[in-house]
Amino acid sequence: MSKTLVQMTAEIIQSQITSKQMSTEEIKAALNETFQALKSLQDAEAGGMLETETEATATVMDPKKSIQKNKIVCLECGQEFKMLSPKHLKSHGLTAKEYRKKHGLSARQPLCAKALSERRSQSGKERGLPDNLRKAIVARTKKKVSPE
Repeated sequence: MSKTLVQMTAEIIQSQITSKQMSTEEIKAALNETFQALKSLQDAEAGGMLETETEATATVMDPKKSIQKNKIVCLECGQEFKMLSPKHLKSHGLTAKEYRKKHGLSARQPLCAKALSERRSQSGKERGLPDNLRKAIVARTKKKVSPE
């Protein structure tokens, strides 16, 4: 090939942009999808066979490694975010609960970068526990201690 996949992807998306209005997010998604499609076609051409649909929907990387210090990688499309929003997950037809279950993540695992999670935790600790939460914790521990 005389052109790289990146160059071909850029040309395809440039021609799409001239024919219809696209937001920045739509352009990013189109670039990613087009690049992945061209790459899979190139791999299939080199290997002599086309991917099946199930192989195409395989996860992008190891779920445990997808949650990193300053980013989280969506295991559906490979895009990087600070946090996987419900809107993004909905674009894949998933809820946060379904996403965690599908990729074997803990139900309590935050779908955001570790640094963001730590910052939120620290901020909450600095503000202190709200009175209602403190009362609920005390009530819960009393129920466990008293065998009535």
